[in-house]
Amino acid sequence: MLSSRIPMAGLLGLLFVSGAYAHHGWSWAEADQVELSGMIREISMAPPHPTLQVETQNDGVWRVELGNPRLTQRSGFVEGVAKVGDPIVVLGNRSLDPNEKRMKAVRITVAGKVYDIYPDRIQTN
Repeated sequence: MLSSRIPMAGLLGLLFVSGAYAHHGWSWAEADQVELSGMIREISMAPPHPTLQVETQNDGVWRVELGNPRLTQRSGFVEGVAKVGDPIVVLGNRSLDPNEKRMKAVRITVAGKVYDIYPDRIQTN
């Protein structure tokens, strides 16, 4: 009985790890980075990834995903440093789906303060 549980536990562990990897990957985002400017409409610091809803002048509201909570906090972007209504500039990778207003941020700038969420991913020209 025990011997049949071990392979099943291994299989379930593998499925969990592969699912977590797929969730945290960048395969859904374009390789090129773009800048998005707008106004913060909503802030969520909840796991698995803090998110912002950013309203742009021309494109409406975008979902901006930050890093995991620890990574986001390490950048200095913590609860209270930004509020709804603040202007924001986001550098990041937008969704491969041109109809989806979704972006993974590598850097955000709020009130002149820069927060490098993924410093190793920032592309410079």
